[in-house]
Amino acid sequence: MVESKAISRLESIRIWLAASRPRTLSLSLAPAAVAAALAVAGAGAGALRWGAVLVAVLASALIQIATNLHNDAADFLRGADGHGRIGPKRVCAEGLIDAATVEKGARLCFAGAAAGGLYLVWVGGWPILVGGALSILCGWLYSSGPRPIAATPFGELTVLVFFGFFAVGGAYWLATGRLDAVALVAGAALGLFAAAVLLVNNHRDRAEDVRNGRRTLAIVLGPRATGALFALLLLAPYLLLIPMAFLLPGRPIWTALAAAPYSIVIVARFLREPPGPGFNAILAQTAQSQAIFALLLSFGALV
Repeated sequence: MVESKAISRLESIRIWLAASRPRTLSLSLAPAAVAAALAVAGAGAGALRWGAVLVAVLASALIQIATNLHNDAADFLRGADGHGRIGPKRVCAEGLIDAATVEKGARLCFAGAAAGGLYLVWVGGWPILVGGALSILCGWLYSSGPRPIAATPFGELTVLVFFGFFAVGGAYWLATGRLDAVALVAGAALGLFAAAVLLVNNHRDRAEDVRNGRRTLAIVLGPRATGALFALLLLAPYLLLIPMAFLLPGRPIWTALAAAPYSIVIVARFLREPPGPGFNAILAQTAQSQAIFALLLSFGALV
């Protein structure tokens, strides 16, 4: 009996982990790592507010998890996750957890992020209050409201702003008390990767989204232009290393170029992959390419 209960708990944990979509959680973690590395390069490790950076990482991850949980429940209630879904199975659609429980989980994560945000506002002032409130609001509106962001062509732009500029710039501000140009350029680079992840998702789900009355960017552009945009999103960050090199003289941030071959391979696979579940792997690889880029960029900033 005890063993059966333990297995049941482990299975429940596994299901909740699947609902949080862990393969893309690096999108929340990478910006803080890069911001911390850039802050050390500019101000020195001793001058940083490390507690605020760590709380910012946790709050950012909670917002992303909350958004994913809310999206799972909202799409199920809207009937968007049908039997013909190509992407990974959703826990509500599979009947693994009821939508009301998943929605409670989303609200709990949003509340946890807001609680951490109180400390961050105390440290970082009104800019963090505005950025945090907008992040939670957009996380909720991504799948809610009369016209959810997920159903419009503006999803990728939203991701670029919040997983790029806001995430890196906000963490840098919390770490140093200022906002330097290098943080904004790095935010643009990481945001482009994050937008590419969403573009893969929307390109994969294009046929299903059309049936559900959505008009994502992948639908508006069509397959060929979507492929070109994906290549731009995944390769443009390497061009942004040029202004970063000028803003951080003497730091070998060119180490991040070592991630470029992997990004090129992903672009090539995207362009030749037929419609189907193969894009699930491409989505995970796109998130991995951002993580590798962020790790190498952080290393170059610290050397």
